[in-house]
Amino acid sequence: MAAVVSVVAVLIGGGQVAGAGTFPVQGEAGSYLEAALPWNWYAAPPGANTGCIPDAAHPYPVVLSEGTFANMLDSFGALSPWLANAGYCVYAFNYGQTITPSAFDAMGNIEQSAAELGQFVQQVLAETGAKQVDIVGWSQGGMMPRYYISDLGGARYVHELVALAPSNHGTTLDGLETLVSDLGGLGLATALVSPLCEACVQQLAGSSFLSQLNAGGGVAPGVRYVVIETEYDEVVTPYTSAFLPPGPNVQNILLQQQCPQDHSDHLSIPYDSNALQDVVNALGPDSPTFQPVCSFVGPLIGNV
Repeated sequence: MAAVVSVVAVLIGGGQVAGAGTFPVQGEAGSYLEAALPWNWYAAPPGANTGCIPDAAHPYPVVLSEGTFANMLDSFGALSPWLANAGYCVYAFNYGQTITPSAFDAMGNIEQSAAELGQFVQQVLAETGAKQVDIVGWSQGGMMPRYYISDLGGARYVHELVALAPSNHGTTLDGLETLVSDLGGLGLATALVSPLCEACVQQLAGSSFLSQLNAGGGVAPGVRYVVIETEYDEVVTPYTSAFLPPGPNVQNILLQQQCPQDHSDHLSIPYDSNALQDVVNALGPDSPTFQPVCSFVGPLIGNV
């Protein structure tokens, strides 16, 4: 698909050492405004796709996977530079585009999107020389990689999946309508493109796709899964449907159990400093008792 072609075009090997450079962390509103500009539809977020070479302290390149209707720039304007500044090699791409060219991605058939992810992972491994990647995804981007891992042979290439507000067990129709409404509040006319969104139907609770994905627990041995969710998620409803069944390789984190003052919702969680600290811990020290330095976060617009 065109999205994959655009990704390969921006993967330019500059030989940057992991952790070299300081990249600006963008706020949510600014990221969405920038991503809406036609010349930024395929632009990588700050810190991503720089040709970085992993070091011993951060051996796994991090692949970022966006949410429904979003693209890599508006999804990860904060998370990408946050991770790059922490020493990780970060790679991002757009997938599942049904309107080409456009600012809207992650709408196509999820199985096909997972195949695009697989192609991108191979590009990253070839460029970096790494044997495996970590994946950090938001919304559909936190659920879709599970299909790649379990059904397309991705378990061999994925060390860990960290998911922010993933649609693991789907959502209600009201939840998808809320997503359209909230993104509309940020100036994105998603109501015009939602009829072209096969992934929206596949993410409805009880869909045949999700039933197959979650059969037997829906996790692969040897891969670590971390889910980070907010109880104020108004898109993945109920919010508990984001969580995976408990197991030795699964960790479910509810932000409000760590930080009661966190009021982030589905859209603001990738721009939530509390959640971003959890992501860094999951990828690095992985301390089960980790406690972020808590800050107040409001709905719709995050705090970074």
